[in-house]
Parts: sequence; structure tokens; C-alpha cells
Amino acid sequence: MSSSRALYIVDYGAGNLRSVQKAFEHVGVEAVVGCDPRAIANAPGLVLPGVGAFGAAMEQLNSKGLVESLLSRIEAGVPFLGVCLGLQVLFEQSEEDPGVRGFGLVQGDVRALPATVKVPHIGWNQAEVCACSDLFDDIPEGTAFYFVHGYAVVPRSPGDVLAMTDYAGVTFVSAVEADNVVGVQFHPEKSSTMGLRFYRNFARRAGLADRS
Repeated sequence: MSSSRALYIVDYGAGNLRSVQKAFEHVGVEAVVGCDPRAIANAPGLVLPGVGAFGAAMEQLNSKGLVESLLSRIEAGVPFLGVCLGLQVLFEQSEEDPGVRGFGLVQGDVRALPATVKVPHIGWNQAEVCACSDLFDDIPEGTAFYFVHGYAVVPRSPGDVLAMTDYAGVTFVSAVEADNVVGVQFHPEKSSTMGLRFYRNFARRAGLADRS
């Protein structure tokens, strides 16, 4: 069982879990990795990192009984952060695995990046923030973050869009926010100082870090 004063990083069998945990620890925030629904029920903040395929991720999350536990805490207002594939599963469905249902917390779907650009998209690109959010406090406008992905989210409501990114002339949504749920396509743990600041801002939202 994790500490009630620790972020809970959800382990469904894939993801850069230790690097995410180390990033939070680097900014002075305790973070625990696990897949225990009881621990999820007590966590003050939840992080879902992910790599791989949409369908495989949802299969693992469902088989471990994690979807119901996560949805229950999200509905209770607990801060939730999805990273990379952890962002994509927040949506209703993905072109990558037609017929597989996502969490459905954000209306819209996930689509492949167009063939006009090199896929997967790997490297640094700017996230242009287009809505006010404490998660980007003290992060300069136009900061570049590190991306590794071949699919991008397409929210139905413009109000859910938090940041946009241009990649070789193709613009995609790189962050969304809907109430206590936020998701980013980039990897903060691979994004140097500003990525760490983003994680600290999220921890502050969960009441686990101060303003400094």
C-alpha cells in the first residue's frame, strides 16, 4: 500500500515508469509505482504513463481492474495526468485499434499522424499553450518538449485543448485538460528542466508540492 502523501504512478505493464518516478523524486515529490486498486483509491494524485499500442494498453488496464478504479477516483475529483499513450486512452477510440473503447473522459478520438511527415515523430517541438492552466506556471511560452509518437488526439470540443504543437507543418493537439483530468503527448520526464517543472506543477495541484 502506498503512502497517502505520495503520487501514484499506474503500472499496467508498459511505460517509462521508473524514469517518471525519478523525475518526481528529483523535484522533491514522493511517487509510488504500482497496480493496486486499493492504493489508487487512497492516492492524492494519479499519473498514467504509457507506451505501445492503444488496444494492448486498454486490454491490460481492464484485465487488471484498473479502469474502474481510476474512473472512480477521477469522478471524485482527484488530479489525474496521462502521459503519451496515457493521454490517448483518455479518449473514446483510436484508429490504431478500431473497436476498442478508451476511457471516454475526453470526447473525440485518436488518429494517425499524416503520411506527409516522418512517423513516428521523435524529437523536440514547441508546445504552444492556448488556455490558462496552472500546469504551465513558470514555463515560458513556446517551450519545447520531447515527443515520441505516431498518433495524435483529436478532441471534439475546442475547450478541451490546452496546447498545440507544429511538427513539420502538421499541427496537432499536444495537451488537453478537462476539469481535474489533464493529458500530454510529450514526455515531461525526457524534457529537461521545463519537463520537471511541469511535473512539479502537477504535484502542486495534488497538494504534494509548494509554490517554489
